[in-house]
Amino acid sequence: MTAKKLDKNSLEHSLQRLQEIAESLEQGGVPLDDAVNLYEEGIRLSKECAEKLKTAELKIKKLSKGIEEQLTPDKPDEE
Repeated sequence: MTAKKLDKNSLEHSLQRLQEIAESLEQGGVPLDDAVNLYEEGIRLSKECAEKLKTAELKIKKLSKGIEEQLTPDKPDEE
């Protein structure tokens, strides 16, 4: 099975890159300047991932609320 090419702006791509960064830093042997640059990239990616997840969560909540409102029968007017 061939690996699916990920969109560079996708959450999955960012998570994959974060994994690569973590593995590089854990293995050691990375020069200090490169390690700092990788760490900075990792922090940036983690913030982007958090934003993407928050946006997705808000969309899901909005959609769920809309569905709930459609499925909830209207209360008859009380006179």
